[in-house]
Amino acid sequence: MALSRSARLAALTVAAASFCLIAAAPAPTPGSDGIGDPYFPQLGNGGFDAEHYALDVAYNPDTDRLDGRTTLTARATQNLSAFDLDLQKLTVTKVEVNGRRAEFTRSGDELRITPSASIHKGKSFTVTVTYGGVPEPLSGPIVFGSDYGWMKTADGVFVACEPNAASTWFPSSDHPSDKATYDIKIKAPKGLTGVSNGRLVDTYDTDKGKQTVHHWRESKPMATYLATATIGKFDVKTGTSPGGTPVYVAIDPVLANSNNVDVYAVTAEATDYWSQVFGPYPFEETGAIVDDMPQAGFSLETQSKPIYSAVRSESTIVHELAHQWFGDSVSVEQWKNIWLNEGFATYAQWLWTEHKGGASAHDSFLAGYNSRPANSSFWQVKVGDPQRDTMFASAVYQRGAMTLQMLRERIGDKAFFKLLPQWTKLHRYGNAQTSDFIALAERVSGQQLDDLFDTWLFTTGKPSL
Repeated sequence: MALSRSARLAALTVAAASFCLIAAAPAPTPGSDGIGDPYFPQLGNGGFDAEHYALDVAYNPDTDRLDGRTTLTARATQNLSAFDLDLQKLTVTKVEVNGRRAEFTRSGDELRITPSASIHKGKSFTVTVTYGGVPEPLSGPIVFGSDYGWMKTADGVFVACEPNAASTWFPSSDHPSDKATYDIKIKAPKGLTGVSNGRLVDTYDTDKGKQTVHHWRESKPMATYLATATIGKFDVKTGTSPGGTPVYVAIDPVLANSNNVDVYAVTAEATDYWSQVFGPYPFEETGAIVDDMPQAGFSLETQSKPIYSAVRSESTIVHELAHQWFGDSVSVEQWKNIWLNEGFATYAQWLWTEHKGGASAHDSFLAGYNSRPANSSFWQVKVGDPQRDTMFASAVYQRGAMTLQMLRERIGDKAFFKLLPQWTKLHRYGNAQTSDFIALAERVSGQQLDDLFDTWLFTTGKPSL
């Protein structure tokens, strides 16, 4: 059928408009080498959003060598000619983008990748990095003066990476604002167990029975620093909490009977209780990894299974489990918002004590407030923006918790315990910042609260009561 003159003109007009749109599309450019977090400007990467990591790691405890293959699925947020991943010190041997060899260069902790063809905005793509070497833990004042990251133990490795050490063992967009799902396969000598996040989906022997692979899957979005691949000899106990949540607890046999705390029982009980107070448990499994790692003076809320460097107290366990809501499911938009993690988890310890018939949260607040004189350096930290080297200062924890108690007493229990599950529901699996919490608190309570948060989060000095 022949087109009329008017139809031909219309078709030409559409074609011309399409050509103009194509011609006006921005030329491909490199993604930025960081997202610009004030505390860690080069962490994370611009130009794409991470969607899924498939990590294959093989570890030799005799040499401490790690051989890895990471495949990241991501979506381009601009027309990309090149992009970066964060990777510290390990040697890269091959990079592929969408199955084709890609050029790469190294500069400090940045791995810059140039694909053979540019990637269009909105398109998903895969990048596979093959790498290896001996991972080195990080040190410095940030994490209580302790080493952190990939740390060798007597029988394997203890992996706890907050805030910036995930890239010591796998290439990534290493910032909590770029969350993704994970498949993590850990290969280690037979007799050792590799424990990670989410659910254990497969275990099998390889290399003629000399090696065992543990395949874990975290199907909910996770920040990079919450990923772990802890390896060692473990006694494993599995089951289900009274509320129906699957439980997986791995404890180094060296630690048997080292403490009167029943890690499994406390984990199950606290997971169920926090589900009542904070809203439904956000992940598929709860649990714990308890390793014999005395050099690490901390515990970490690794997603779905907090990791402990010894058998820790009941109070520490409930703190790390509260983080599953505050920090893991609802993650910080920038690291300066860290009180949203630590202040909330510390306040959860006060709530637990109250729940168990001990001191009320009000009394816990007063004890901390009265024990610190006005000239204490504790009161000189601005909790709402504590600065990089003091982001884990005790004030972030304790004054952060005090802020929540002051909020509870201002708006009343009914509004306060309505606010907490609303917060975790509103930002479930996402990211948030302090201004978001203030806005929600004001909406739920119907009160103007700027003075309270300015005083307790952003003003130095001991507030008057």
